[in-house]
Amino acid sequence: MGSNKLHKVQKHVQKKKGKNPNLHENSRDTQRLQRASARDDKVNRLTAIREKQNRPYLLRVKYFQTCAESRGWGTFTTPETQILIDGYLQRDNEELAAIQAERRPGRPPSTRETLLKQAQAQEQGEYISGYWVPHLEDAETLKQLKDWSGQWSGLNQLKFIRVTKEGVRKESAFPPKGLS
Repeated sequence: MGSNKLHKVQKHVQKKKGKNPNLHENSRDTQRLQRASARDDKVNRLTAIREKQNRPYLLRVKYFQTCAESRGWGTFTTPETQILIDGYLQRDNEELAAIQAERRPGRPPSTRETLLKQAQAQEQGEYISGYWVPHLEDAETLKQLKDWSGQWSGLNQLKFIRVTKEGVRKESAFPPKGLS
């Protein structure tokens, strides 16, 4: 996917120079190949960064898809959605407790423990201001969630809301930005 430009340039140089091209170190063709390679590296790097940023949201939507499936794709009320959110926020508690139990007294927390605590604190903060979830009270959204294949690009079809810890429900947008 990402090496498309490089492949085109390689193909063009090969067509022009023959099967075994001997390129001069600073020739135009060598520079074109280097630019195409750098461009493809940049695209691949940015794609990897974007996928890493989107992964938590994909896992979150997958969790709610699984919950809706186990319930038979019926709609949820706001308190039921809050129960699901609480369950999702506690998903790492067992791992965190195990890590803390195996740590010797007086030792600093491991990197994994610190990361889990930071992620939990960040998600708790998001829940206080409004946790971004699929609109599980909307039958059409549930139908689309049922057909969702797990890809980021498929999420733009779904409706999203933000649910606060107090139970206030606000409309939201995709992709999640700030408190939208």
